[in-house]
Formats: sequence, C-alpha cells, structure tokens
Amino acid sequence: MDFELVKPTLPQASGRASQDSSLATRDPPIFDSTKLDSPGLQPSGGDDASLLSSAPPKSPMSSTDPSAPAPESPTSMDAHRQRELKWMAILPSTPPSQARKSKKVKRLLLEGVPSSVRYLVWCHLTDSKARALPGVYAQLGKRPRVPAFADIGRSVKTCFPDQTQLHSPQGPLVSLLQAYLSMVPDIQYSSGLTAIAGHLLLLSPEEDAFWIFVSMMDAHLRPYFSANTIQVEVDSALLSKAIESNDAGVGKKMFVSLGILPSSICRPWFSTLFVGSLPVEFLHRIWDLFLYEGVTFLFRVGLALTQCVRHLLLQATSEEAALEYLAHPPLACLPSTADAFISQALSMKLKDDDVRKQRVKMEAQVKRQTQVRTLSTNGVSGMQTASISLPKS
Repeated sequence: MDFELVKPTLPQASGRASQDSSLATRDPPIFDSTKLDSPGLQPSGGDDASLLSSAPPKSPMSSTDPSAPAPESPTSMDAHRQRELKWMAILPSTPPSQARKSKKVKRLLLEGVPSSVRYLVWCHLTDSKARALPGVYAQLGKRPRVPAFADIGRSVKTCFPDQTQLHSPQGPLVSLLQAYLSMVPDIQYSSGLTAIAGHLLLLSPEEDAFWIFVSMMDAHLRPYFSANTIQVEVDSALLSKAIESNDAGVGKKMFVSLGILPSSICRPWFSTLFVGSLPVEFLHRIWDLFLYEGVTFLFRVGLALTQCVRHLLLQATSEEAALEYLAHPPLACLPSTADAFISQALSMKLKDDDVRKQRVKMEAQVKRQTQVRTLSTNGVSGMQTASISLPKS
C-alpha cells in the first residue's frame, strides 16, 4: 500500500529544530507497557478504513521547509514505516468511541505517532467524525461576525507571527474560531483558543480541525473558557498540591515565599495546552497522550516542567521571574528529546485516579458553595448552563 509521508512545516518557537519525536534515530523512551491500567479490548469493526486508504490531505499551514532535518537513514525510515503500518492497522479495528479504553492504542501512543498519520489518530481519539455534521461548518461561516472577531485577528498575529497566510480575516484560523464562537456563544474568548486551534491546523485540514477542536472543547476544555471559574479554581488547587507533594521545597518557594497564586500557573498552561511554552515536537507528543488520558496528563506535564526549571525557581527573587521561567522554560532546561520529556512526565508522583475523583468532588463542593452565596444575595442560582447554537437545516 502506498502512503505519502506528509510532514508539514511547523513554526519554530525556539532555536531547536522541529523533528518527528517518534523517529527511531532517537533513544527509545523508557515505558513499561505492562503497567497500563486501561482494560484491553478485542478488535472490532470501525468506520475509519476509508480515511486510511490514502494520505491525509495537507493542512492549510503545510509548506516546504528548507531548514527541515535531513532525510532519515533507511533503518530509521523502516522503523518509522512500521509504526505507520501499526497505526493503519489498529485504527479501522478499534472503534473511535472505544479507542481511549484500548491498551493497544495506549501502547502505540507511547511508542510514537508518525506525523503522517497523527491527525487521523487525533480524529480517532476525539471521535470527531461522530460529531461532524455535514454542511454545518460552511453554514456557521456565513453568520455575522462574533464580538471577539477583532481580538481573534490580533491573537493570530501574536501566536503565529511567521504564518502570514493565517493573518487574513478570511484565513482558516480566524474562520474556525468565528464558526466555533458563533456556535457556542457562552464561551469567553481568550488567546488560548487561538493557540489550540492554530496548533490543530498545523496538521489537520480546516474542517477536520474544527470538529477535532469541538470534540476537545466539549470533552476537556470548555470549563477553562467559561464565565465562572470553578474548574480553574479546582485544578489550580490540585496542581499546587501536586507540586508540593512532588517537591516541598519548590512548593514553599513558589506559593509561600513568592506568593504565587496557583491559578497564575494553571490557567496559562491548561487553557493553551502548553502551546507557546514548549517546542512544537514536545507539544505533539503531549497532545498524543492528553487526547488519550485527559486532563490528568496536563498535571503530569506541569509537574515535569516545574522540575525542569527547579533550580531557576529556587533562585528566583520575584513572582514575575518565576512565572516567566514556567511560561517559557529555557531550552537548556528541557530534556533533549520530546520522548525523554514524556518519560519524565509519566514518572512524576501522581495518582491519576485520585486526581479524577478529587476534581469531581471539589467541583461539586465549590458549586454548592457558590449556589449558597448567590441564593443568599440574589435569590436565584446564577449558575450558567452550557449552550449551543447550530444552524437550522
């Protein structure tokens, strides 16, 4: 079967060359697949076979990069091809709705995702094809401009200064966010939305990127862009506790000596999925695992990043300096490969199931407290409900 390797140009957030972190020329990551805690599934029918019959179409942000790394050796290309074939075999045999429960899928994610099939893997993990409604994206594009339209345009130029083809008001990134915000009007716009949607467009065609974005927002991210801040408060508290548990010295320095609010760390990281904080090849591997594990993996990434800049945090003399190290860690502080960083994140002391349970428990507690306060002052709940506005057929 012929399969075109599609390797789009990625904006360089740093001086480090962007490479596919799954290539076999690097040291293999240290993963123990016997410790996977998800129950395995027997292969069954799926509906993605047609997607794998040819190479995925190039995204609007793909182009030829003269500074790209030299071609891999035949040995590394063979290993790359073998990973590709494994993914092409497992995607049609594992229904998207079951992919996040599959031990085989998790094992392949830990081994690496070739860039040529990554967007198909993201489609699968988010089950975005099940959400896609024919013709809806085009109809949403015809709606009047949303109030945040001008802000989106400015954020695009800030987040992606080198991708000038995106700067147009009719560009794919502006169009995607215009469509989404007109469909989900209760979302509070921030530049994090631009960062996440733009990163999707690095690998995905525009409409596919839209439905992946919708799936990610519904499954994980909408609370971070809500008018109420309950989820941010909960996750900030849990993240600060995790930092203190992993490194009491750093926790004391950050939250006591420097007086940093946990939300000042959590919100910028989680509402951008670390876009702008880490090199692109790191982001790809982080997103591969995030789309399988969910928000708990973001806690692990935050813990790993904190450890990477630990010595700088302990030397910091101001809150501003510490936050800058966390938001933009120097390249010299990071592991040499994305896989090494993922291995570090997975080694952090964190009980994922406990975090999941605590998130639910704390969110319910904060909601009850908020309702009581609001009822006592206004006589009404004031709690906002999620809304969605689809075009009429």
